[in-house]
Amino acid sequence: MLRSDQIMATVEMVHKENLDVRTVTMGINLLDCRAGTAKKTCAAVEKKIADYAANFVEKCEEVAQKYGIPVVNKRISVTPAAFVGAGFSKEEFIELAKSLDRAAANAGVDILGGYTAHVEKGITKTDLAFIESIPEALAVTERLCASINVGSSQKGINMDAVAMMGKTVKDLAEQTKESGGFGAAKFVVFCNQPGDNPFMAGAIHGVEEAEVVLNVGVSGPGVIARSLEKRIAKKGRENLKLDDIAEEIKQITFRVTRCGELIGRQVSKELGIEFGVVDLSLAPTPKVGDSVGEILQILGVDDVGAPGSTAIVAMLNDAVKKGGIFASKAVGGLSGAFIPVMEDAVLADAVGKGALTIEKLEAMTCVCSVGLDMVPIPGDVDADTISAIIADEMAIGMVNNKTTAARLIPVPGKKAGEHVSFGGLFGESPIMEVRNMEKSSRFIAWGGRIPAPIHSFKN
Repeated sequence: MLRSDQIMATVEMVHKENLDVRTVTMGINLLDCRAGTAKKTCAAVEKKIADYAANFVEKCEEVAQKYGIPVVNKRISVTPAAFVGAGFSKEEFIELAKSLDRAAANAGVDILGGYTAHVEKGITKTDLAFIESIPEALAVTERLCASINVGSSQKGINMDAVAMMGKTVKDLAEQTKESGGFGAAKFVVFCNQPGDNPFMAGAIHGVEEAEVVLNVGVSGPGVIARSLEKRIAKKGRENLKLDDIAEEIKQITFRVTRCGELIGRQVSKELGIEFGVVDLSLAPTPKVGDSVGEILQILGVDDVGAPGSTAIVAMLNDAVKKGGIFASKAVGGLSGAFIPVMEDAVLADAVGKGALTIEKLEAMTCVCSVGLDMVPIPGDVDADTISAIIADEMAIGMVNNKTTAARLIPVPGKKAGEHVSFGGLFGESPIMEVRNMEKSSRFIAWGGRIPAPIHSFKN
């Protein structure tokens, strides 16, 4: 059983080291909301979300105040919308998107995820209508996030869907060009998308989940950075080895994860719903001192992207998983280290210096959680190049049996080196250069599927 005294020792971290619970996300199954018409389905969706989430935000804030641990975001994830709206037209899916957005606003949550389809093996007529709806759906809503799963280690990569993703990302950016292409920041393409991820933009309530579940996403890169600084100052760099550093990260992650577990279980108890998992990912923010990139600098690279960066991320990711798994009864979601360019001030600075390129970032995603996350690119990058970048990232996930994703943001009217800012947790960054543009169209034109790797056959 968790005891509050095990957590209260971390309170100092809240005030000095940016410790928080990044998100408490309520997952709601909407499959039983399907009615005879799209209008009736939308009404049932809004009612069910309202019934379960009526006092969700209030209870999160009460528990956060009780334990002195901030809960930064309160979010909702739902059953993938393509399942809920099976048979809908493009226009009917857009109405469903509006209903989900209204439900999120009425519940007072920050974001709602689950405007999603899974097309890793094939695409139905419903999936096509759904994909066509995404640009307008995200352009006319405020809180809604969307995702598409185009690959898995068991099914391979659906390259027909990947080809559509480049066009979808371009259309999203164009329809939201007045806000710098912000719509693309609310859309992510996955390989091996988990059904219990509490982090946006890819949170969904998987069909394998219970009726209503509460998942928690913890954070703490600032906590780890400050702890490493103290350990190095106390012991002396010459007296420490990398395995000592890994042990320190494990111990701090243990404390951070226990914090998230306590908050999540208390909110679940208050609401009378099932507790799901703790996602122990290190999720940075644009705030100075709350950066995964800073940890890399402390551990020996002057700029993120320099040789050694990938090795450090591998060690960090492993230590985070080991410390967190021991601390929680149920770890899930993504659980590792995020490297979202716009959301991490040190990563964004490395882009501006030219130290961190999209190719190096891709290499680092082989050993971290998620993938090419919050990457601003020039607005004139063609759709096929975007699809090819996505395909590369999906291949990393498929072959390595891990979750990878691509959240690429073509910024309309801007070139590499210029600046884009979305504010808040979405952050800001110089725009990354994309080399070898317009050289992948023949590859994307093949379509079909990239078969699953041989190690996927386990039966």
